This record gives sequence, structure tokens and C-alpha cells, in this order.
Amino acid sequence: MRKPLVVGNWKMHGSRESVTSLLDGLLDGTPGTVDVAVCPVYIHLAQAIEQCANSEIAVGAQDCSQADSGAYTGEVSASMLADIGASCVILGHSERRAYHGESDELVAGKLTAAVTAGLLPIVCVGETREQREAGEAESVVKTQILGALSAQSSLDGLVVAYEPVWAIGTGLTATPEQAQAMHALIRATLDRVAGVDAAATRVLYGGSVKPGNAAELFSQQDIDGALVGGAALEADDFRAIYDAAAS
Repeated sequence: MRKPLVVGNWKMHGSRESVTSLLDGLLDGTPGTVDVAVCPVYIHLAQAIEQCANSEIAVGAQDCSQADSGAYTGEVSASMLADIGASCVILGHSERRAYHGESDELVAGKLTAAVTAGLLPIVCVGETREQREAGEAESVVKTQILGALSAQSSLDGLVVAYEPVWAIGTGLTATPEQAQAMHALIRATLDRVAGVDAAATRVLYGGSVKPGNAAELFSQQDIDGALVGGAALEADDFRAIYDAAAS
């Protein structure tokens, strides 16, 4: 049985004060039946890791470099993240793909680096509204998965997050039936990738997940949790989401 996972992607939000306050609101208990993680910006990682020490909340990063070291101004390597105590990393988020031109090949390189460093990789896939309306959603997601995962030497602990781009930060959400259909497709695609146990791989949904829709999404057979954006910045909302995953 796959253990649910709920990850908060804080994106480019937060201050030292707000990070302390938000985590204080989360640290008084998380359900043991759900894995919970938060991913702040790089400069708040050490603070969050220290504050979450000895708790059940894991701390991860929102990205990493495909390189381990070198003349890469502004980059942070997976080994550096592991060195300060990060446990997971988000890779290939649609905002990275859209604003920084990240290709499937680059995501594959970052995935290799993350696995080598011992980080839990959360690989994001998803289609735009135009691609869905053109009937290309399934082919786009398949291509992203196979492009990132093929030829990897190890994929232990892999997590995939399906984020329909048209539902990120828009207030729109895929219906539970739409989300389940894509999650089932993702699991079937993973079954074609060498080294992946598709039945054991957790597939998360992301795209305007809120306390009001979380339980219905999590009731779907192939949805194993969520990658949460805006709602992860409010302690009560985030708690309600991971409580829904535990029920």
C-alpha cells in the first residue's frame, strides 16, 4: 500500500519571521499515516531544517542543479542540499519549464543528480490548457515522463506529481475524474520504464488543491497525495489537506 505524501511548495514566498510562524502552526502534530514535507526557498532551507528537526515534517528544495559543482553562478547542487539536511527536491515544475526553458533532458540530468545525492525526487509533469484543448494532454505527459526517466540508473523512491498547468494558481482544478484518468495513465506509463515499480510509485496531484477539494481528490484510486501551492502558505489549510489524506 502506498503511503500518502503531501508536499507544500512555498514558491518565492516567505521571510524568516513568516517561516517560523508557519512551521509553528504545523509542528504540533502530523498524522503518522501521511508523509508531510515543505519546500521553502533556498535561503530559508537551513532555518526550516533546524526548526523541523526531530519532527515528522521533512524539508526539501524547489529545484537543484544538474551539476555537482563548478562555475554555475546562482545554482545549488543536489549534494549541497543533502549536506545541509534537505531530504527531497522538486524537479521540472511547470514554472521552471515555462520561465527558465527547462527541457525534459535537463530535468533528466537533475533527476540523476538528486538520486545520486540521496534526495527523494519529485518529478513534475503536466499539460497546458492549449495542449489539453487540442487533445494532446496524454501525449505531452507521456513524453515528459519518458524524457525525464528513461536511461536513469536508479529510480528508488521516485515520486511523480501531475500538475495540469491550467490549474496552477488559477483557482481551476481538474475534476476528480480527470485527475484520476491522468494518474492512471501516468502509472501505466511508469510501468514501461525500467527500474520503476509503477504499483509502488506515489503519484501526487497538484493544481489549486484546497481543504474543500482535497478529500474527493484523495479518494481516487491512483492519487497518492498532493503537491500544494498557495494553500501550503496557511497552516490551517495545509493541515486540513494532509488530514484529508490521512482519513
